[in-house]
Amino acid sequence: MSEKYTGVFPVFNNEFKFDIGTKATPKKVNVADLESFSVSFSNGIENWNPMDTKGWQRGLMTSKSLKIEFKGKRNIGDEGNDYIASLAFKTGKEATIPFEWTMVSGAKLAFNAIVDVTSAEGGDSTNVGALEFTVNSDGKPTYTPAV
Repeated sequence: MSEKYTGVFPVFNNEFKFDIGTKATPKKVNVADLESFSVSFSNGIENWNPMDTKGWQRGLMTSKSLKIEFKGKRNIGDEGNDYIASLAFKTGKEATIPFEWTMVSGAKLAFNAIVDVTSAEGGDSTNVGALEFTVNSDGKPTYTPAV
């Protein structure tokens, strides 16, 4: 971990950047009013039972995927929030954008993210409108350890 943060830390010190620009002109932005995130990995393990292990299973991890689920509020007028909300109506490559997560330790994880918007605008009549989405890794992420 960096010298700035050791031990426990507040979750709000994580930073997420979404590249809403073009290849020629990248433009990394935050998304306003995100309240929480949850990271999960999915692992593909192929198993087999060779005779020489006397019935004991062997295995090998053959695939991985990563997704980060975000929950927040819909903030009309915030560039990042508006852009993510607009992806609710996109498919194919239009729903995939570069994404970067800077962890509290200073480590970074970057990958092309398939953005799956699951809620935009909705809620009870007295709620603030929701923005909920998941970023799914498209290919192998680039992990840069903290210095």
